[in-house]
Amino acid sequence: MSDPRRLLLVNGPNLNLLGTREPGIYGSATLADVERITADAAASAGFEIRAIQSNHEGVLIDAIHAAREDCAGIVINPGGLTHTSVSLRDALTGVGLPFAEVHISDVYAREGFRHHSYLHDVAAVRVVGRGVDGYADAVRQLAELL
Repeated sequence: MSDPRRLLLVNGPNLNLLGTREPGIYGSATLADVERITADAAASAGFEIRAIQSNHEGVLIDAIHAAREDCAGIVINPGGLTHTSVSLRDALTGVGLPFAEVHISDVYAREGFRHHSYLHDVAAVRVVGRGVDGYADAVRQLAELL
């Protein structure tokens, strides 16, 4: 059964490189900073965070499946899987938890292939182009829905 006080934070491929990967696009904040920002916003809204980052799609899908046992919702930055993964979409819709899709950069101001998201039409919340502060925005908006 879901725990109404826990959210799963999912960060996809290459987000482990935050802080060093293309800082002109993604800024200087690290993945640890993202997890702290998200946890702080969640705590303010009465939630705790369980965080996972993986460069492997199946690991992310397994974590999403497990979330239905003890989480009320999901905050996800799927990275490049946003534009390619029907399987990730199926996992998110399959568990039946509301989720927030987050992108640090404004994907609509970047390469054309980044404009398509397999998640946009099933996400309860979308936050795009707000930097790492977008994670806190996503938590607040998701918490209001819960």
